[in-house]
Amino acid sequence: MEPTAQVTSKTPMTDEERQHLAEKLDLELEDFIGGLEKRSYTEGWPEDRWQEEMEKHPFFMSHPPSADQPLSPLMEGLQQLKYDEKENSPEDLANSYKEDGNFNFKIKKYRMAIVAYTEGLRHKCSDDKLNAQLHNNRAAAHFFLKNYRSCANDCKAALRLLPDYPKVQPRLAQCLFHLSQFDECVTSCDQILGEQPDNKEMKALRTKAMTAKKYKERDFRRKERTSHKSMEQERALLQVIADRGITLDKRGLPDHSSEGRVHLSGVSLVWPVMFLYPEHETTDLIEEFHEDTTFQEHLELMFESPPEWDRDRKYVLERLVVYWEDQETRHLHPVDKGTTLRQVLAHRRYVVVAGRPSFLVLAEGSEAQKRILALNAKV
Repeated sequence: MEPTAQVTSKTPMTDEERQHLAEKLDLELEDFIGGLEKRSYTEGWPEDRWQEEMEKHPFFMSHPPSADQPLSPLMEGLQQLKYDEKENSPEDLANSYKEDGNFNFKIKKYRMAIVAYTEGLRHKCSDDKLNAQLHNNRAAAHFFLKNYRSCANDCKAALRLLPDYPKVQPRLAQCLFHLSQFDECVTSCDQILGEQPDNKEMKALRTKAMTAKKYKERDFRRKERTSHKSMEQERALLQVIADRGITLDKRGLPDHSSEGRVHLSGVSLVWPVMFLYPEHETTDLIEEFHEDTTFQEHLELMFESPPEWDRDRKYVLERLVVYWEDQETRHLHPVDKGTTLRQVLAHRRYVVVAGRPSFLVLAEGSEAQKRILALNAKV
């Protein structure tokens, strides 16, 4: 049953109310049984409905009422008696919540079962065996929900209370395997096999854990080698950049996983380069701009056909002008289209921001160029 959510909001009963309820229960039970004996089948209670009628009374219910079914005052009173902390010892309450948890577990409501077992543990009864059972049962519910870490924690708590708890150790071993804690899993299997040398399940799990451990160690070594190699390559790349006299901003280069990252092709640098067109608020990304390629070569390919955004057809190769911006003074420097990327990046004032060189592209004589240059002159 799932009584906890419905009981906690009720005001605790007084002694007088509790006595009155007990008397009422006795009377109602007598009336109910008496009614069963006296009522004839012609009154609408055929023989095949006996069980249905019995189910309506709290004393004979074999199933809990549904969540949307209102509880009768009698049922509310019974629940309040069952969970009243003044009427029940911590052991009684822990047992009641354990029963609720077991019921929910059997009908596969594992989260509700966890809530019930947790409530049972909250009362901190002095019975170690009962507390161990609550931890073990909660571990089982966590296991079915694949909450392996929580399951392992409950298993360990149960074993601290009852070191010889037979159900707990195998589940703990399984959790440790799922958590990739293979050494601990093997140790746990060995403890079980020390007492149960013919336990086939634990033998198989131990073999599985040993195999998984070897694969994990192999993958770790591979990752270490790859990481070491990557660090060497990174140092070599940064050395080439420094040898070129190229300045990076404080962010340096983006992670290896980032797309469009500078890299070496033989002994040459290949950069991702961004062209910005402020007049039309658009950009082009050249993913691989070889450092010894000129701006002219790239622009010829890019503007072989007019871009869709250039409706006035101002952006033709002959009119294109390129600038880069000084990161400190914000002054714009013109770029000779016949120069290479390496030559521009080597300028003592040029700073590569976030590992990606960027350049402004405008149409010569356009209003946008005049406006931008006028604003830049005031900087």
